[in-house]
Amino acid sequence: MITSTHNPKIQQVRALLGRRQARDETHTFVAEGVRLAEEGLAAGCHASLVLFSEAISERGMAVVEGFTRAGAEVEQVSSSLLDSLSATETSQGLLAVLPWVDLPIPDTLDLALVVDQVRDPGNLGALLRSAAAAGTQAVFLTPGTTDPYSPKVVRAGMGAHFRLALQSRTWPEIQTICQPRLKLYLAEAETGTPCWQLDLRQPVALIVGGEAEGATSLAHQAADGLISIPMPGKSESLNAAIAASILLFEIVRQRFNS
Repeated sequence: MITSTHNPKIQQVRALLGRRQARDETHTFVAEGVRLAEEGLAAGCHASLVLFSEAISERGMAVVEGFTRAGAEVEQVSSSLLDSLSATETSQGLLAVLPWVDLPIPDTLDLALVVDQVRDPGNLGALLRSAAAAGTQAVFLTPGTTDPYSPKVVRAGMGAHFRLALQSRTWPEIQTICQPRLKLYLAEAETGTPCWQLDLRQPVALIVGGEAEGATSLAHQAADGLISIPMPGKSESLNAAIAASILLFEIVRQRFNS
C-alpha cells in the first residue's frame, strides 16, 4: 500500500491534476470517482495507472478489477492520501490515469460544436455534457479555450469526453473540416436570427463564444450566419453553456420533427 506523498506515482497524479503542461506532455488526464472511471473502462480506455483506497465501493472495486484484467497498473493507497489528491471533500476511493480520448470525426459529419475561447472550466464541462447528450459528432476547441482535460472540465463533463470527437484546432483547420459540408452559425444574443426561424435540419456547426468578450473576430469571419435565442425577459445574454444547450436541442427538436 502506498502511504507516502513522495511516492513517484502520487507525484505523477498530482502533476496531472495541477498542471496543464503535464497533461499536454503525456497526453493523459485523471478521471476521478467511480462513474468517470467506469465510463473510461467501458469506452475501452487503457489506464496507465489506477489508484484505489479502502473507502472504495463494491461497484468501484468491480471497475478496478476490470482495469486489472485490461493490464493496467493498479495500486492501493491510504484513504487519507487519496483524499489529499481529490478535488472533492471526500474521494470515492478511486481514480484512474487515462489517455486522451481520440475519437475520429465521422465522414457523415452533420452536427458540430465550435467552442471559441471559453475560459471557465465549469462552463466548458457543461458545454461538452450538453453536446454529448444532443448527439454532437465533433467538438472543436479554438486557441485560447481552457484545457478540456483539466479536472474541473472532466468532472463537469460527466463522461462526455468518452463520447465526443474532441479536438483542439485553429480556425483555418475548422473551416477546412466544416466547409462546405456544414453551415456555421455563430450564437449572437442581439443581432442573430431567432433559432426557430432557421432551418437547422441541414448539416450545422454551432459556434459559441467566451463568457466575457464573446466570440473572436476570427469566429465572426468564419460564420455563415448569426443565430440567437429570443429572450422576452430582456436579459443581455445567457451563460455560454446554457445558450449552447438551448440551441443544440432546438437542432434536435427540428430534426426529430422533420
